[in-house]
Amino acid sequence: MDVRAWNRRAWDRQVECGNEWTVPVSQAAIAAARAGQLEIYLTPSKPVPRSWFPPLEGRDVLCLASGGGQQGPILAAAGARVTVLDNSPKQLAQDRLVAERESLTIVTIEGDMADLSAFSDRCFDLVVHPVSNVFVPDVRPVWAEAFRVLRPGGVLLAGFMNPVTYLFDQELAERGVLQVRHKLPYSDVTSLTEVERERLLEPGVPLEFGHTLEDQIGGQLDAGFLLTGFFEDAYGPAVNDALTRYMPTFIATRAVKP
Repeated sequence: MDVRAWNRRAWDRQVECGNEWTVPVSQAAIAAARAGQLEIYLTPSKPVPRSWFPPLEGRDVLCLASGGGQQGPILAAAGARVTVLDNSPKQLAQDRLVAERESLTIVTIEGDMADLSAFSDRCFDLVVHPVSNVFVPDVRPVWAEAFRVLRPGGVLLAGFMNPVTYLFDQELAERGVLQVRHKLPYSDVTSLTEVERERLLEPGVPLEFGHTLEDQIGGQLDAGFLLTGFFEDAYGPAVNDALTRYMPTFIATRAVKP
């Protein structure tokens, strides 16, 4: 099936439903960023350490698969020249909404996170890529393209799922039972039975893919990046996730293009 087309429609629906990752940032958050109090998230709960950011004033920043009116507007308010690329038109509309509301300049482009051919080589100083590569079947092209469009010395800030999340039977996990079922890498398209897949597709949710750490971390290294930062994160207390009781399920990395 056409995963990108399905997920485009699915994320448009998420905007309509008010998914937390589609809700634009507040005026207070923009004011804080303008005052030098920068706070964005790659993962659900922990803000990105301030030390991870290069200087932002006048720098070219790509928010990669990062629509929703969250990271992009804050970075623009901090003085960066921001481009937001996302697969969902309605997610991009949230960035434009904040830009108009706050008199910010943000370029929005609808596109595939694994195909950045709209951009020339070495045209960005920072790529911000929050948890979103879970929605593409192959993550390695994402890292390769991010490397290509960064200038030497440029920084990649990325968040992604720990693949252990996808080992377990999801229906049982929602009832608090952790039973290993799936091999990694995981795919909503190929790892489920036809009946399970149809049940998943019926409400129109985005399709997910659980990539191995070899592809997530090793893929960054193979693309040419040097890893310089790492932390783990988990859902906040408002989310009743069985696995989170035992371990963090999200990873964030900072990488530099030599």
